[in-house]
Amino acid sequence: MTASAVGGTKQTRGTASLRHRLADRGIDSQLLLMVPAIVFILALFVYPFAYGFGLTLQPTEDTVDTWGGGILANYVRFFADAFTVESVWLTARLAIPAALFNVLVSIPLAIKLKPKFRGKQLISTLLVLPITLGTVLTAQGLLIFAGRQGWLNHTLMNLGILDQPLTLVHNYIGVLLSLIISGFPFAFLLISSYLSGIDPSLDRAARALGAGWAQRFLRITLPLLAPGLATTFILTFVLAFSVFPSATLVGDPSGSTRVLAVVAYRFFGEQFDYPMASTVAIMMGLAELAVVATVLLGRSFLYKGSTGGKG
Repeated sequence: MTASAVGGTKQTRGTASLRHRLADRGIDSQLLLMVPAIVFILALFVYPFAYGFGLTLQPTEDTVDTWGGGILANYVRFFADAFTVESVWLTARLAIPAALFNVLVSIPLAIKLKPKFRGKQLISTLLVLPITLGTVLTAQGLLIFAGRQGWLNHTLMNLGILDQPLTLVHNYIGVLLSLIISGFPFAFLLISSYLSGIDPSLDRAARALGAGWAQRFLRITLPLLAPGLATTFILTFVLAFSVFPSATLVGDPSGSTRVLAVVAYRFFGEQFDYPMASTVAIMMGLAELAVVATVLLGRSFLYKGSTGGKG
């Protein structure tokens, strides 16, 4: 065998060995299938975020003159203006209770609907039906049902139960009800999915050993369900935190439901202050990340095992 042939054989083996080592690390030609997804993420998420963040560093002259701060004038204005700072509290005041309520109510319903029985599919369908309505239709339904001239007030006043109609819309209560109605199906489906992955033999074994329902739930079901509860709360919270249609249609966008999305829209659509609108959007994302990080940190302290569900 000639020297060139030997060299060619070693080079081929070296290339093959490198290819195998890369394949063991998941680096092969199949990675090309990720290119469309990467392009999609860059075009629809990374670039808009980078562009929006860049806008926050280009404050208008009026903002710089009034609030100072140079390129950070928009952030100085956000934290120094009581109008925008209060909007963070108003948004959290809606999103956190709505997410907590949906998660807590979904747990007993999901447990009750876990076994097979006649009518289970019908009940489950009715519980998740609001997911097909959308925020706008939900708000419209609340106006028709719970408005001052709605069915509920009309019926209660005709029966003599009320002298004055209840104020259930165009305020905090109306937006909270809308968020609960639209967010509950997501919470119920997610918790049901996690719950279905918990081995039922664990509950049967604990029952055979004499454990009561409360003991089985607190020591078996709840710890295994904890990761799913955290994930469900995070997803429903993020959905509620970015509320805009409900805050406008069934809320009081100038008062108790002046959420961050409404503030961002006013800067963008009414004052044409695009840098400040981008700043509000960035701060919305940071506020959401703060809550998400807190929930995940709390979950890591409470439960360190793997999830028991399929969610």
